[in-house]
Amino acid sequence: MKIAVDAMGGDYAPDAIVEGVVMAAAGLPEQVTIVLVGRQSIVQALLTKYGADARTNIECVQAEDIIDMGEHPTKALSQKPNSSIGVGFKLLKDRQVQAFCSAGNTGAMHVGALFSVKAIEGVIRPCIAGFVPQITGGHAVMLDIGANADCKPEMLAQFGEIGSIYAQYTFGIDRPRVALMNIGHEEQKGSLVAQAAHQLLKDNRRINFIGNIEGGDFFAGKTDVIVTDGFTGNTLFKLGESFYGLAKERGITDAFIDQTNYESVGGSPILGVHGNVIIAHGISSPLAIRNMISLAIRQVESDAYTKIAQALS
Repeated sequence: MKIAVDAMGGDYAPDAIVEGVVMAAAGLPEQVTIVLVGRQSIVQALLTKYGADARTNIECVQAEDIIDMGEHPTKALSQKPNSSIGVGFKLLKDRQVQAFCSAGNTGAMHVGALFSVKAIEGVIRPCIAGFVPQITGGHAVMLDIGANADCKPEMLAQFGEIGSIYAQYTFGIDRPRVALMNIGHEEQKGSLVAQAAHQLLKDNRRINFIGNIEGGDFFAGKTDVIVTDGFTGNTLFKLGESFYGLAKERGITDAFIDQTNYESVGGSPILGVHGNVIIAHGISSPLAIRNMISLAIRQVESDAYTKIAQALS
């Protein structure tokens, strides 16, 4: 198994990325290799700096260009085919690697996934999934968390099915509970879109739909999959992540709040495409990169995207 990592993407790249890869490489299973994509001379110097010279489970692939955080995604990918993101997606498309991860330009990662490995046939819109810690243990998969700010009821209903399959195969949950984020538990509550999505989810016999949940249920352990549009999902997700920083500022230490730290999982997968693509925070630290690689390995092993394709074909 080979996991490609964009060495040049992120606010603290390439140092934080390479250091995180070296941390991950120290505990990798024998069959896993990390492929660092970026300016080889810089990457090699950093590997030496972090003591990884003798490691055989780290490879480097040259990519001269860098797509900056503020660049237009489509234009940047077309004008910079030799960027670390462009080369990373080529490796994934050609099946030379089994996953591609980056803390770089999120838009470029999303567009790159759509134009390289492409959306799964039958998927209305690929989405980005986030992992919400639950007080009962484990995480709930929330989708979408930013790719689709406006969603039709059919899209939300499909997110429920995609999230259910992902939770089943990646987290080993036999029959994941699926819930719709809403402003009330009652079936008739919410916007017209939410009400229509509720009915579609309710009618889908392939999922275990348990109804609506509210914001107060976010961490409560009531569901395994949280369905919402990208605008609401992104807002909730970032609010949840802020708890760790707030607690730290106020000198509060709590094992559950520690799980809201973005570093604890390290990344968010793009679901609904023919491949394993994981996006990390632009501010990713070495610890976040290490955990992102662990998520990528778990996702490759689960083969969730193939299961999603089979279900929707």
